[in-house]
Amino acid sequence: MKFRPRRPDDVDINLTSLIDVVLLLLIFFMVSTRFVEGSKIDLTLPAASAQAAAPLPVVIDVSIDRQAQFYVAGRPLINGAVDTIRLALLEASASLKDPVVVISADRETNFQRVVDVMDAARQANLTHVTFPLKVREPD
Repeated sequence: MKFRPRRPDDVDINLTSLIDVVLLLLIFFMVSTRFVEGSKIDLTLPAASAQAAAPLPVVIDVSIDRQAQFYVAGRPLINGAVDTIRLALLEASASLKDPVVVISADRETNFQRVVDVMDAARQANLTHVTFPLKVREPD
């Protein structure tokens, strides 16, 4: 019996299944990706300029620190209740004509504290309220 030597078969990689897997991964990522859209509301946001603003005529400073301690005209208040703030604002504005309330709050301060000061100012009939801004350094 004469055996012929076997030739080794050529090794090839079936790319069909690999292409199917890559296509399925591509479809998965395309379907699961969220595309970020901009706001649908057309807003012009305020910006702080480097120019100095005109000084305010009559000012009542209200400060709020990180520990939610309130200061009206440099004097600490016993608590942060709206009525306490309103009474302190009324006392500070008693001899002033149409003062501007400047609310200075630490960046870590809860927003509700600032709203409480604005509410107390409204209850005390102080309608001019502003916030000091720190000018950003250009990048």
